[in-house]
Amino acid sequence: MGFGVLGCCCVLVLTIFIQPLPPVSSQQPNTDEFYVSDFFTKMGISSPTGGFRTSICSWTGVSCDDRQETVIKLIVPGLGLSGPIPDNTIGKLSKLQELDLSKNVITSLPLDFWSLGSLRSLNLSGNHISGALSNNVGNFGSLENIDLSDNNFSSEIPAAIGSLETLRVLRLNNNGFQGTIPADILNCRSLVSLDLSANLLTGSLPAGFGAAFPYLRILNLADNHIHGRSMDLGGLKSILVLNISRNAFQGSVIGAFHDTMEVLDLSRNQFQGHISQVHFNWTDGWSHLAYLDLSENELSGDILHSFGEARNLRYLNLAHNRFSRQEFPPVRGLSSLEYLNLSSTSLTGRIPGEIMRLGSLEMLDLSDNHLIGEAPFLHGRNLKVIDVSGNNLTGEIPTSLLERLPFMEKYNFSYNNLTLCADGLSTETLRKAFFGSTDTCPVAADPRMFKRRSDKNKGLKLALVLSLSMICLLAGLLFLAFCCRRRTHLWAVKQSSYREEEQISGPFSFQTDLTTWVADVKQANSVPVVIFEKPLLNITFADLLSATSNFDRGTLLAEGKFGPVYRGFLPGGIHVAVKVLVHGSTLTDHEAARELEYLGGIKHPNLVPLTGHCLAGDQRIAIYDYMENGNLQNLLHDLPLAVHATEDWSTDTWEDDEKNNGIQNVCSEGLLWTWRFRHKIALGTARGLAFLHHGCFPSIVHRDVKASSVYLDHNIEPRLSDFGLAKVFGSGFGEEIVRGSPGYSPPEFSCLGDKSLTAKSDVYCFGVVLFELVTGKKPTGDDYPDEKGGNLVSWVRGLVRKNQGAMAIDPKIRDTGPDKQMEEALKIGYLCTAELPSKRPGMQQVVGLLKDIEPSSSS
Repeated sequence: MGFGVLGCCCVLVLTIFIQPLPPVSSQQPNTDEFYVSDFFTKMGISSPTGGFRTSICSWTGVSCDDRQETVIKLIVPGLGLSGPIPDNTIGKLSKLQELDLSKNVITSLPLDFWSLGSLRSLNLSGNHISGALSNNVGNFGSLENIDLSDNNFSSEIPAAIGSLETLRVLRLNNNGFQGTIPADILNCRSLVSLDLSANLLTGSLPAGFGAAFPYLRILNLADNHIHGRSMDLGGLKSILVLNISRNAFQGSVIGAFHDTMEVLDLSRNQFQGHISQVHFNWTDGWSHLAYLDLSENELSGDILHSFGEARNLRYLNLAHNRFSRQEFPPVRGLSSLEYLNLSSTSLTGRIPGEIMRLGSLEMLDLSDNHLIGEAPFLHGRNLKVIDVSGNNLTGEIPTSLLERLPFMEKYNFSYNNLTLCADGLSTETLRKAFFGSTDTCPVAADPRMFKRRSDKNKGLKLALVLSLSMICLLAGLLFLAFCCRRRTHLWAVKQSSYREEEQISGPFSFQTDLTTWVADVKQANSVPVVIFEKPLLNITFADLLSATSNFDRGTLLAEGKFGPVYRGFLPGGIHVAVKVLVHGSTLTDHEAARELEYLGGIKHPNLVPLTGHCLAGDQRIAIYDYMENGNLQNLLHDLPLAVHATEDWSTDTWEDDEKNNGIQNVCSEGLLWTWRFRHKIALGTARGLAFLHHGCFPSIVHRDVKASSVYLDHNIEPRLSDFGLAKVFGSGFGEEIVRGSPGYSPPEFSCLGDKSLTAKSDVYCFGVVLFELVTGKKPTGDDYPDEKGGNLVSWVRGLVRKNQGAMAIDPKIRDTGPDKQMEEALKIGYLCTAELPSKRPGMQQVVGLLKDIEPSSSS
């Protein structure tokens, strides 16, 4: 205790001797020790390692200059620092050269932080810092390394980053940065490593991007929305690691290759072209390559047959492209290979024996090909994953491989002709590895899948088709007669919406077959209806009441998960579909209105436009453009030959006959019964969904894609509806959506819940719709005698695996186009409905695949 008192006295005497100061009670020592200790105290650290009583230069993580006077390094990662960095603490360390506060819980930076002009290295990664990155970052003129990764930064990357001409390492990955990459970044010519991955960046690369960085060795732009071509990366002469996966790059892959590369990842883009155009010279520069991933693109041609000398290659993934059918490429020289994925690469023939001698192999995926012969017998003890499902393999599975299964991470032999007559395997092992097994001497795929369906009912089906065609003709004639009689009544309904409404008091309660909903408003005339493109129209909830005959059941169009949909004419002759979102929303009125206005601004030829909205008490009401030709569910399944009943909304029209493009024309002209028309619906729907996934930022996951969500407008153009509505409910609708629609729910819905809702879930649902278009069958309920799953997906996938897709084609469209195109469409649906989301293509890829099989105008 005496030492502490003596120390204080000495400090006080020295201070007074140097210069006069204010009273002791108000002074703050102007030393680095004070600023650092104050920083630790205010950030929740009671005592740094070494203790406050010792010299600051002896504290763990603190380094001082040669005179032991000023702090030049502060390196304290993972220390538990929490909250905003206070002013007048580390921002006052004027000589600080290196600062590492990574892996803490820091939430914001002080204003004086940007005055640290001596910094050469800054690491704030792994914190919770949010908001925009200040342009004051340009004050760090001596900075060589900056790491802000794994935070919550948003807004655009500041242009001031370009003033850091000495910068060698820039890591901004795993944040929420938006907008384009600033052109000013080209001034950072000393960059050796640049990582902007896992952000929300859009647009193309700045012109001259590749040539601007002569020393760049590592470039990671993965998991953004950047588009461009591989030639934009030309000039990266020193590049060793290049990762531009999960973006929207197009064209040839040639420009992305450089002789010095060790790691190259171009996966999940839109690269096209014949892969043989890429000239690998493994014996020279390419001998450095250790990692190559070209998966999930649109590459065609033959898989490279020059792998033999790539002795350093450890990771090779060419899965899910559009390669030609070909035999297994030679792999005998790949002695270092640890990961090999050739799934869905159109491989034929036998698995070569040389693959069994790859002693370092840990993962082998040959699934969804056309391989025959026996299952591979692998000697390597390092194997952790093997997937040969979806082939035509025969014979018994090697006993040595079966003995290894309990020690492996994943194994799948499903959907082959393999037999398994081994005892001792658990039920869990059988379920995971041999889907469809029987109890005794199980087969790795249910043998009933391979039986051809009987043709004994062909005559009956032909008679049924002829009978239904007659019904179509008669229904069309009845509709024309009915339409003339009803014209006067519809005009009266239209006119009634123009009249001035009296003061109508609420609240209002309405009932349908599935629900009762309430609009808790006092005066109907006082609740506005917002029409986005006609803001001056004075429309109220009273007009909605009039337009829908007080939401009468006679105007009810449909009922879905979101709620009932009514038809009506608003003042100004606006023909609308009024969707009442009956489930309780957790959003405030302001939040809900803002979300609906955002959705109203999303325009695409294949999306149903959101025209306006109304907030009636707690009730949210969405107003859409009216789709004259109904939805795909009605077209394919619900009504005889797609002719709507006379009371159905799709035939309610008061336009002149020569302007009438009602659904009856789809039937009478025979459009629905052509492959070209169904392909048009598939392609248009895919384009709409691709726009939601890749053209909206942030991207929109639809969550409920199905046939009844696809409508046809007056030009018989497909339009996807109900996108983005789940956001209007906030967190109040997740469970309802996760349950999915029967026959459309992806496998991950059952086990992962709301966390599983991704764009790849939408892709699965689209695959089901594509199956419906080609087969004419419902997702569930139709007769699927050859498949235990009892649904459309399992039935079609089983046929496609065995190259029997032609058996699934709807007889009504079989002679209206090439069977080859329809079989290819089923294969696209097969890809979309893969069990694992990671194996499903993106919707941009699906659009490209569908365009490749587009029927000619003469079809």
